[in-house]
Amino acid sequence: MGNIASFFSALFSPDFPFVRNAFFAGALSSILFGLLGSVVTVKRIASLAGAISHAVLGGIGIALYLSATGKVPHLSPMVGAIIFALLSALLIGTASLKSKQREDTVIQAIWAIGMSIGVLFMAKTPGYSDPSSYLFGNILLISAQDLWLLLALDIVVIILISRFYAQLEATAFDEEFAQVRGIPTQAVFLVILAVTAIAVVLLQTFVGIVMVIAMLTLPAGTAGFSAKNLAMMMVSSTIYSFIFSTAGLAAGWAFDAPVGAMVVVIAGLFYLGMLLFNALKKRRRRS
Repeated sequence: MGNIASFFSALFSPDFPFVRNAFFAGALSSILFGLLGSVVTVKRIASLAGAISHAVLGGIGIALYLSATGKVPHLSPMVGAIIFALLSALLIGTASLKSKQREDTVIQAIWAIGMSIGVLFMAKTPGYSDPSSYLFGNILLISAQDLWLLLALDIVVIILISRFYAQLEATAFDEEFAQVRGIPTQAVFLVILAVTAIAVVLLQTFVGIVMVIAMLTLPAGTAGFSAKNLAMMMVSSTIYSFIFSTAGLAAGWAFDAPVGAMVVVIAGLFYLGMLLFNALKKRRRRS
């Protein structure tokens, strides 16, 4: 679909509003990926976030079926997704806190059951909904309403992190010390999962369910190579997310390729490059 220059022409052209929507979606999503991704990475709960992001498909499938069959007219897939995401977060969070030895089993079960329920209900939906559109997403189809929802969630997350940053940092790096200081670590953990669950629902419109987990970890992982504290990691991760999303959007336009996949490939290659660079640097120091 042309080269990189044509992407920037389309970005500022009134004839391509969907390109601008996609660009702003990438910018707004970057804030969520940067802030929440840093917390997810530092607390090492990527597998929990991954299970929630895949279980969401169950809520989407049920909502599509109920709406298409007239049982609950005009039920939005997003409503079903949010309900399933919060239920999954509650179940996974409770299992993680109460039964550490069975945590992996519960995570895998919710992951598999949620996706399977979604596929089954989609298959029974009149007109049949293809799950791939929800699994892989399409940022070029994002609407103005989606942008406002992303902006609202950005504001909520920024306010929460600003207000409770000290507690968040304490529980992220030394949970036992935080408990001694009287910080309700279990409540903080469940709130993190709940906010991440809602973010996952909105972000799946950006890169899709399958790729949300990659963008929650890769920019934060890249930022972790140089960040000295959680705040610096959040800022760096947000910047990396914006760069990756914009580069992926431009590359997807230039090579007529799925944007979500391009974003994750660019983010992944950059992360692996940084990993290799740091490994070589450490090796040189030792020698």
